[in-house]
Amino acid sequence: MSRTPISTLLLVEDNPGDARLLREMFNEPGVGRIGLTCVESMTKAEHHLRDHTVDMILLDLGLPDAQGLEAVRRAHAAAPRVPLVVLTGLDDEALAAQCLQEGAQEHLIKGQIDARSLLRALRYAVERKTTDEALYEEKERAQITLNCIGDAVICTDMSGNISFLNVVAEKMTGWSLQEAANRPMAEIVRILDATSREVILNPMTRTTGHERIQQLRSNIVLARRDGFEIPIEDSVAPIHDRAGQPTGAVFVFRDVSAARAMALQMSHSALHDFLTGLPNRLFLSDRISQAIALAPRHMNKVAVLFLDLDGFKHINDSLGHPTGDKLLQSIAKRLGECVRGADTISRQGGDEFVVLLSEVAQSEHAAITARRMLNAVARPHSIDHHDLHITTSIGVSVYPEDGLDAETLIKNADTAMYHAKENGRQSYQFFTPAMNVRAVERQSIEETLRRALERGEFSLHYQPKINLETGAITGAEALLRWTHPVRGSVSPAQFIPIAEDCGLIIPIGKWVLREACKQARLWLDAGLPAATMAVNISAVEIQDQNFLEGVLAILKETGLDPRSLELELTESVLMKRAESTDTILKTLAALGVQLAIDDFGTGYSSLSYLRKFPIDALKIDQSFVRQITTAGNDTSIVTAVISMGRSLKLRVIAEGVETAAELAFLKTQRCDEAQGYYFSRPVPAGRFATLLKSGIQVGPAGAQPAPLLV
Repeated sequence: MSRTPISTLLLVEDNPGDARLLREMFNEPGVGRIGLTCVESMTKAEHHLRDHTVDMILLDLGLPDAQGLEAVRRAHAAAPRVPLVVLTGLDDEALAAQCLQEGAQEHLIKGQIDARSLLRALRYAVERKTTDEALYEEKERAQITLNCIGDAVICTDMSGNISFLNVVAEKMTGWSLQEAANRPMAEIVRILDATSREVILNPMTRTTGHERIQQLRSNIVLARRDGFEIPIEDSVAPIHDRAGQPTGAVFVFRDVSAARAMALQMSHSALHDFLTGLPNRLFLSDRISQAIALAPRHMNKVAVLFLDLDGFKHINDSLGHPTGDKLLQSIAKRLGECVRGADTISRQGGDEFVVLLSEVAQSEHAAITARRMLNAVARPHSIDHHDLHITTSIGVSVYPEDGLDAETLIKNADTAMYHAKENGRQSYQFFTPAMNVRAVERQSIEETLRRALERGEFSLHYQPKINLETGAITGAEALLRWTHPVRGSVSPAQFIPIAEDCGLIIPIGKWVLREACKQARLWLDAGLPAATMAVNISAVEIQDQNFLEGVLAILKETGLDPRSLELELTESVLMKRAESTDTILKTLAALGVQLAIDDFGTGYSSLSYLRKFPIDALKIDQSFVRQITTAGNDTSIVTAVISMGRSLKLRVIAEGVETAAELAFLKTQRCDEAQGYYFSRPVPAGRFATLLKSGIQVGPAGAQPAPLLV
């Protein structure tokens, strides 16, 4: 007797005699070990199935709480994936068929079974259940697959009547499967020749006599139920039974209008900027090459203008990328209004644009366009309830003088643009060969700058800050100096921007902070009057993930009280990654480190950050201090900053004080502190120690300044 693939079986039988008989059959030799559980009601069976797993259910149809088909339904509902064999004392074929329809796999008649036939029936039931499950899963998989694919699929029988539509076919034809089922194909799917408007006969007829997929003619359209026409590509294939006889056909088609639109979009995207829709670098290069090829024939020149926006990064960081994107779109539109249809405007990425003037009679025409663009960009841009002000710097190169190919012309225009930025921004510069010399010089500075730290070429000078009420030195600002072994003293304005661009400012900044803290500690240990040490921090430094950890480590290493350290940051530094910056500054402020806004008022000021961040002091930029005695004695900005600082309980420090008149005005406005050449130039540590000992004598208003310490 063969063994059954069953290890656990639930017998639902209320007749003790029948239950005993069945149990004896399972105990006969050769049956194998089967864990048999017997319950006498459907309710108990349901409870058991809820808490236990079984391989088979053997169900009597005459239970006290469930009879006939009700018992089958309840058992199937309780364990839908478990094979079910029913037992009945009646030889009723109709009942047997109904039981199978309700989920049973086998029907046995009591009194007509023995151990062998019982086990055979159980084994067949398991196999049938396994097959049913596999068929169901396969059908479900096919159904889901057909509904997930992007093509429309329609199936017909041999008469050409619809038997299946997937979701895409329903959408494209306008017919649901329920509506279309058993209707003729020609009624549901109307296909026309797009040119002749001829109706294409039932495409399923093309499968007659063919074993393979048949492609239909091109240039056809599908007429939807609502009359809307869609261009399609399609194919048909026959469906066969096991004997190889055709039983129907499958029709697969797709909406090629979407495919064609996608292809056009991909082609456009490959050559255009996604944000502005302008030609990209690849497209521009091709246009420049074409213009160069045509220029000799028409006796024209070709001009390339390289534009870089001034201050865009600050707007982008402070107001968010969506606003920045809209600003770029506004600028792109305005630039388009400045050129002719034959010219090309390209966005290179970020805030850079390149303009090709394909037909230029003389270089002055390029200058006229550049000036027009400067004015167009500078006009206020009304975006998201903000009137944004921005300028641009433009570099110009001209074919054939400045280059004979697209790459050279763009590179030289880029070089000229950097010179325009260095010369005050919101201006344009034509390329000259000397500019390449300066570009090489910049590269040379960067290379030697990389070795300056390890060679000990850096030093610090210190400029005193003076309390304007008492005249006492309240602090020092540490200022970096670089003595190049060949060039000699290199201006910070020349090497610090390069250090920021190439990332060297991070190790250099750590060195400055460590040396400044160490020096402040040495002055205190020498018994000199306490003075706060101020150190400038750049945006690159504070964005470094190790910045906070580095500051804390240096304070611990040097033993300097955090209250003796003041970090100076510009407004733009605060607005970049405001959330992370806020966390860093609040941590430092909690330790006692003081925080000052350097060059206050020179950026895109947002007064809300003065309350958001733990600021202690405002430093009035020297350009505003200079207006006290120049530019018509315009003192409004200085007065406003001092007044605002007082109302916010912030110290106000005036930078760049050089005359007694400037000092006198600041004192009348009750400015807290000042620094500048009027008091002392930046000096080495030893000279500064002398100042701490002796102090600085500041004469009365209108008097000549004390001799400068240089």
